[in-house]
Amino acid sequence: MAEKLNKYLHWTPRILSIIFVVFLALLSLDIFSLGLGFWETFVGLFMHNIPTLILAAVVIISWKHEIVGGIGFILAGIAYLVMLFMNVVTNKFEWYMIGWFLIVAGPMFLTGILFLVNWYKKKGKE
Repeated sequence: MAEKLNKYLHWTPRILSIIFVVFLALLSLDIFSLGLGFWETFVGLFMHNIPTLILAAVVIISWKHEIVGGIGFILAGIAYLVMLFMNVVTNKFEWYMIGWFLIVAGPMFLTGILFLVNWYKKKGKE
């Protein structure tokens, strides 16, 4: 039973992180609806995908070093919350922003915590 739990604990944050990176990449596809030229679309798509590329690098590194995934995803969630809070301060609070938090920052925190738990369990076995 414990071996099966360890297997799930090993694979769950990795699968969640891949799904989340793909989700972020899909969110950037709205740039095509703006009707921009080729280079404007290229630059806009690149700018939208900078966080995605950073998180993809974190996923690759955290495949072997779970501590990087734990810290990286939690820091990404905190960074998103700070940007969301800055948006609330400069504009005004809207209720749909809670949904943004749950959809974007929630999975980042969950994935980071799962990576940290997996790292801690592995560290205890050594």
